[in-house]
Amino acid sequence: MANPGGGAVCNGTLHTHKTHSLGSQHGDGRKNGVTKDTQQNGNSPFHKPIVESFEQPPLHVMVFTYMGYGIGTLFGHFRDFLRNWGIEKCNAAVEREEQKDFVPLYQDFENFYIRNLYMRIRDNWNRPVCSAPGAQFDLMERVSDDYNWTFRLTGRIIKDVINMGSYNFLGLAAKYDESMRTIKDVLEEYGCGVCSTRQEMGTLDKHKELEDLVAKFLNVEAAMVFGMGYATNSMNIPALVGKGCLILSDELNHASLILGARLSGATIRIFKHNNTQNLEKQLRDAITYGQPRTHRAWKKILILVEGIYSMEGSILHLPQIVALKKKYKAYLYIDEAHSIGAVGPSGRGVVDFFGMDPRDVDVLMGTFTKSFGAAGGYIAGRKELVDYLRVNSHSAAYATSMSPPISEQIIRSIKFIMGTDGSTEGLQRVQQLAKNTRYFRQRLSEMGFIVYGNEESPLIPLLLYMPGKVAAFARHLLERKIGVVVVGFPATPLADARARICMSAAHTRENLDTVLEALDQLGDLLQLKYSRHRKSPRPDLYDETSFELED
Repeated sequence: MANPGGGAVCNGTLHTHKTHSLGSQHGDGRKNGVTKDTQQNGNSPFHKPIVESFEQPPLHVMVFTYMGYGIGTLFGHFRDFLRNWGIEKCNAAVEREEQKDFVPLYQDFENFYIRNLYMRIRDNWNRPVCSAPGAQFDLMERVSDDYNWTFRLTGRIIKDVINMGSYNFLGLAAKYDESMRTIKDVLEEYGCGVCSTRQEMGTLDKHKELEDLVAKFLNVEAAMVFGMGYATNSMNIPALVGKGCLILSDELNHASLILGARLSGATIRIFKHNNTQNLEKQLRDAITYGQPRTHRAWKKILILVEGIYSMEGSILHLPQIVALKKKYKAYLYIDEAHSIGAVGPSGRGVVDFFGMDPRDVDVLMGTFTKSFGAAGGYIAGRKELVDYLRVNSHSAAYATSMSPPISEQIIRSIKFIMGTDGSTEGLQRVQQLAKNTRYFRQRLSEMGFIVYGNEESPLIPLLLYMPGKVAAFARHLLERKIGVVVVGFPATPLADARARICMSAAHTRENLDTVLEALDQLGDLLQLKYSRHRKSPRPDLYDETSFELED
């Protein structure tokens, strides 16, 4: 397929699936319709059962949660009244007096929420860290004299806090040791920065070496790396689709995918999270009715999904998605930011997790910011796709290239995982991460907490619900030298606040047992053990292990 607009295409029958390419330079009459000459999608077995849990809380929990927000909102309006009359000092951003007749900039609900609710518990976020994000790390103590509007450092360091919040899945983000000698050598030879874009003077031999290694690691034809993970999505999706194209996006996709989709100018339609029945309906409607008003065929249909959804802990139902993609001749784009290096027998992400062929996925995207302990991202797939992006990617044209020491850290990490460094420690860490994940999830469920997601996802959302308990949970754990990330609105639905716990291969059993003991005590103290071991209606949408598609 050609430029973002694509060539002349119609939703008919396709007989050239083997040459199916998202990034080719010229339209060639490929279509988004149904084909009879591809394999029957229901014949291939799904290699791994999908075990996920999304339990509903008791009714009284939701009642008290909404009551808490309601009471907080009433007090917020009362305090805004006092601020408007000058009785209470307003520390929030406000319009200047001479702009009072302009359209207000700061009067939406989110600003009201930040001013009156978030500020009460703001001390639980943005804590300054002063060490490597290993299994344990150090925090700089801070206090506030104005109810969390500003903070000041006390000069005290909180040492050896157990880190349950960083995406350091394989423990590769660590202090310097002799195994990092090659990174030091690269720093001495190349320096820190490149000071140019990939299309100008910013392509180094280290970048080429890394791209070849990424392609080998993923078992695809080619790969291209970028200096920023977020921009890998937001700046490359507009190069692949444009006006006249359709994007089908999972409702829980990351902000970078959403931004890239919006910047592309393509029509965006949302399907329910991991729900292949709803996705198939969207695909059928798209092919049947075509574009709005004109009813012309869509130039391209692109399915945007993630490997692991970090806020839900759920894993993409890849076999079913691939079956639909093949049946309806759509393209598939997978963001493996949280899954690459973290799941699968050899740490190669969701494709490896389900034992599938990487060629079934048109665009493999991932980041180096988590499992690899570095920065940046990649796009991988067919050589035609990567060659197309080298010319048309906004990131390649306008963004500074990846730092050479960062490139070397990623090279070192991939070789470590693949075992080409002469050791098996990388594979052992992948296996250790899986063991830690299963152990921690099982213990939390046995204690009575509501835990979301797949049983093998190293991202573990522990549901808290009530806004007051969110703050108390994080503060009490920090007193016990345990660091967690708590998440609430607008990152989650208003009533679904949670703690997002991240597993790491660097966690010892002693670390995990210490955290579990503290969570058990805190669960009793704050009454957080809401689980009744009752299935939610939501998992019915996920129970598709025997799902077959018929032509």
